[in-house]
Amino acid sequence: MNRKTLAPMIDHTTLGPETTWDDVKRVLDEAADHGMNACIPPCYVADAANYANAPDTLATVIGFPHGQSSMRSKHDEAENAWNDGADELDLVINVGRLRAGEDDAVAADIAEVVAAVPIPVKVIIETALLSEEEKRRACEAAVEADADMLKTSTGFADGGATVADVELLADHLPVKASGGIGSYETAVELIEAGADRIGASSGVDILAGAPE
Repeated sequence: MNRKTLAPMIDHTTLGPETTWDDVKRVLDEAADHGMNACIPPCYVADAANYANAPDTLATVIGFPHGQSSMRSKHDEAENAWNDGADELDLVINVGRLRAGEDDAVAADIAEVVAAVPIPVKVIIETALLSEEEKRRACEAAVEADADMLKTSTGFADGGATVADVELLADHLPVKASGGIGSYETAVELIEAGADRIGASSGVDILAGAPE
C-alpha cells in the first residue's frame, strides 16, 4: 500500500490532557500536508475549522476518554462539535454499563449522539477492557444505534488495536483501529485484518514507512 492510498485512511491524532493549540496546529499542518485526516480535542474544533491549513476531514471525540458523562452531556457535546465544524465524531461507550449488562442503556447512549448530528459517528468500545463476549455485545449495541463505525481504543487504556479485535469488530461495522499503532507495518497488518481507518499520533511516521 503506497502513501497516496494510505494517507486518507489515517486519522492523525493529538488528544492528550496537555494538548495545546500549538500541538493541534502541528497535527493539522501535518495532516493537510500529507493528505491525512485529523482528530483533535473538542475545545479546539472551532479554531481548527477556521485554520488556514486545515485538512479536509476534521474529527473530534465525545465522552472522552472514559465514556461516563451523561447521555444529555454527550448529546450536547456532539451537537456543539458539529456546530463548531467537526466532520466526524468518535464516541466513547460507557464501559461500566456494558460490563454490568445494561446493553440497552449503552445502545440508547450511542443512539442519542447519532440522532443529534448529521455526521458519521464512530463508537469507541475500548477493547482492552472487554472480554470477547462483551466486545460482541458492544458491537451489537452500536449496530442497533445506527452508528457508522466501530473504533478499538481511546489509547488511554492498557493495550491497543489487535488483529483479532479488528477481525471481530469488522463482522459488525467498518472499523477504525487505534491504540499503539506506530509503524507502517502495523498499520498495514490491521488494514489487512479489516480496518478501514487507522487512528494514530504517529501518522507521519507511518506514512514515512510506506512506499511512494
